[in-house]
Order: sequence, then structure tokens, then C-alpha cells
Amino acid sequence: MMSAEHTPETMISVPDAPNSGTRDGSASDRAPRKRRSWARELSLLPAIVFVGIIGFALSANFLTVNNLLNNVLVTSSVLAVLVVAESVILISGNFDLSLEAHVSLAPMIAIWLVTSQVGGGSGWGWSPWAAIIASVVAAVAVGLLNGLLVGKLGLNAFIVTLAMLILLQGVTTGISGGATYAELPESFVVLGSARFLGLSVQVWIALLVIAGAAVFMTRFPLGRKIYATGGNIQAAAAAGIRTKRLTVGVFVAGALLAALAGFMLTGRIASVTATQGDGIIFTVFAASVIGGISLDGGRGSIVGSALGVLLLGMIQNILTLSNIPSFWINASYGLIILAALVLNYGTSLRTRSTR
Repeated sequence: MMSAEHTPETMISVPDAPNSGTRDGSASDRAPRKRRSWARELSLLPAIVFVGIIGFALSANFLTVNNLLNNVLVTSSVLAVLVVAESVILISGNFDLSLEAHVSLAPMIAIWLVTSQVGGGSGWGWSPWAAIIASVVAAVAVGLLNGLLVGKLGLNAFIVTLAMLILLQGVTTGISGGATYAELPESFVVLGSARFLGLSVQVWIALLVIAGAAVFMTRFPLGRKIYATGGNIQAAAAAGIRTKRLTVGVFVAGALLAALAGFMLTGRIASVTATQGDGIIFTVFAASVIGGISLDGGRGSIVGSALGVLLLGMIQNILTLSNIPSFWINASYGLIILAALVLNYGTSLRTRSTR
């Protein structure tokens, strides 16, 4: 049985009841639980407001519409998609370090198929859309392999995905020759240049991914089974959940979202490099952890992790406006992760002491 603090609260034997501890819980019982659930998911809002006040005090440009929409939100969009991908995998009780590699590999495979000017490009004259589809298929294949190795063979997710990260980074550098390609077809940059209702399409994509994942994880039986698997995989399997197949599925979904993030980043910077996205996985984990995603699996929410992305985006923007060197920005992420871990540990102790 999953513990009551898992989000959404559920019993292993009743995976289709996300907000109730029992099947026959009354509406009056469910309402307080829903309020507590929302309170946990939105727990970062006070911190976001506080950081906003600090940002305004440090720079008058921080709270301008142009800065918030075109800097904070746009630059956080790629991270948001990756964080959603990692959050779902973390909730399932696993994690994937290789998501970072898809950010550069997917667009590099596509441009490699389109032109011969990048490294050892084939020069076969593939249409840009066909090349993009091929790169997405490659991402699916990598996610499938990760899922099979972790889910079916039971290998350690850290070692498997670390090895895959190193392998994919080597492949990316190999096919590109370490070169950067900036003369991209229009289809490669549309995700960075297109706007809808005055807002970059990247922000809309991130919002759709967040909303879709949040609804899927809380309202669909399969999403609740992911929580159950992460909470207690043995109990989930005993309850009839196909945990191995589910593990494969979340790794494939994560790879797909990471490939999408790669094309979003390519569109924003209007180029493809072998090193784009390097180190972003650490920021992904930072946003996930401060957003309340448990590294032990089975607990956390997509909304919470999205707020973690927003908080980190605001902090990065404030430090940039304050002309703080980039290495201090990276150091701040490490400090934030440690603080979040300590806070989560304290929260867990309080929860256990009141039960």
C-alpha cells in the first residue's frame, strides 16, 4: 500500500482513485484531501513571489512584460519540457541521465541527413521533415533500449542511462565532426521564430506539455499506475500492474519529449551544435527536486516541477540582469538542490511524526 502522502493519494489496489484513501470515501473526506494536494503542488508560489520582489528590487527591468515573457518564459520552455519528461520517469521510480544527450543528438541526426556540410553528413538530400521523423524514430529506439535494459532486465538505471549518455554524446560528436551548423532549413527554426497570440510558440508548447502531463498523471488510470509503481513496485505488480511494460513506456515517452526539447533549443538558437544542452540534466534534477518530485519515486506532481522550472528561470534571469558570472549561476543550482533535499527531509520527518 502506498503511503498517504504520495501524490496523488491512492491505494495500490485501487489505482483509479487518485484523491481518496478508500474506495468509499465520502465527498466531505475527499475535499480536504484535494485542498492538501493543491497546497503541496503550489507550495513554491510564496518562494516565486519572494524571488520576484527581490528581482524587482535588484533590477527595474525584471518585472517588465518583455523580460518576463521573452526572457524568463522563453528560456525556461526547453527546460520545462525536459523536466516533465524526467519527472514522469522519477515518479515511476527510475531516472534517465541520457535525456540530456537527445537535446543535441536529435537535431544533429536530422541535419546530418539533410546536408553533407556537417561532419560526415550523408548528402542524400533528405527532405527536412523526413529527417526530423528519422531523428524522432532514433530517439524512440534509444528510449526503448533504456526501458528494456532497466525494466525487463532489471539493470541499474543510473549505470544504464549514464552509459547511454556517454554513448550518445560520442555519436553526436562523431557524426558532426564537432562542427556547428547555422544555415538551417526553415522547418528547423520554426519552433524558435513562430509566435501565437503574441507569445513565442515555445511557451505554448511547454504549457501544453505541462498541462497534458498533469492531466494524464492524475486523471488517467495509466498515470496513477505510474505513481503506484514508483511507490512500491512489488505491491503494484501484485495488484496486476504491468510494471515492466510501464517502465519501458515512460523511458520512451521521456526520450520523445527530450527530442522535442532539442528541436525547440535548435529553433531558439538557430543552429545545431554537438554540445547544445550539455550540463542541462543537472538543472533538470534541480527543478524536479525543488518542485517536490521524490527521488525515491511515487511522489510529486507535474505542476510542482513546472513551478520549480519557473523559480529557477527567475533566479537565472535575476543573476543575469545583475551581471553575475555564469559559473555562479551554476553554483546556485547546486545550493538550491541541497536546500530542497534538506527541506524535503524535514517535511518527511514531520509527516512521519504526525502519523
